[in-house]
Amino acid sequence: MREKILIANWKMNYDFYETTSFIRNLLKVLFDKKINHNKKIIIAPSFPFLHISNQISQGTTLSIASQNIHQKNKGAYTGEVSAEMLKSIGIKKVLLGHSERKIHFFENNCILLKKIKIALKYNFHIIFCVGETITDRKKNIHFSVVKNQLKDTVFHCSLDEMNYFSIAYEPVWAIGTGLTASPKEAQDMHKFIRLLFMEQYGKKVSDKISILYGGSVNDINAKEIFSQEDIDGGLIGNSSLDMNKFLKIIKS
Repeated sequence: MREKILIANWKMNYDFYETTSFIRNLLKVLFDKKINHNKKIIIAPSFPFLHISNQISQGTTLSIASQNIHQKNKGAYTGEVSAEMLKSIGIKKVLLGHSERKIHFFENNCILLKKIKIALKYNFHIIFCVGETITDRKKNIHFSVVKNQLKDTVFHCSLDEMNYFSIAYEPVWAIGTGLTASPKEAQDMHKFIRLLFMEQYGKKVSDKISILYGGSVNDINAKEIFSQEDIDGGLIGNSSLDMNKFLKIIKS
């Protein structure tokens, strides 16, 4: 059975007090109301607060993920953070391939493959993001774009390494814009991605891997999106910063 996963990607938001307060309050609500019994909930805060966030969530069902890692293990890379550093503070999950990293920090598939390999070296669970631009969709090449993103990165990994992956489909045109793919558009792409994994690794991997949707998911549209057959949860941006909205999404 595929895991149902919700990830709050806080990006460059929330200071120390806001981060710790949110996590403590979220844990209190989840524990008191027991609304996360069949879901894996992951918070991805900013780098400075990963350690304290992980400490607060110890002994609970809440997990903490890093928003990024560097592709090298160590060296003269001012301002960067390695997988080894993250592992040393108990972090075991990482987001890779987010479109904002590609746009603002020029991460291409070659770099992302290196990041995948270093993350796997340290046994991280990887939430790998794929998605097309609005130009790709208008040209009707969105399926081939996503296929090539996977072919040049994740599909370089072995069958056994698939146990360390979840996939997040995020149409670039829907991230932070208020636009979102229709449930059918999202389902069509999720089904296509699942078929790609079946072709590459077989039915067992295809049936097991969780594929999440991201792209302006909110408390209004979440239920309909998550009701689709091949959508196993979401990577939530802006709406995860609002406690009430995020709780509604969890219940969805």
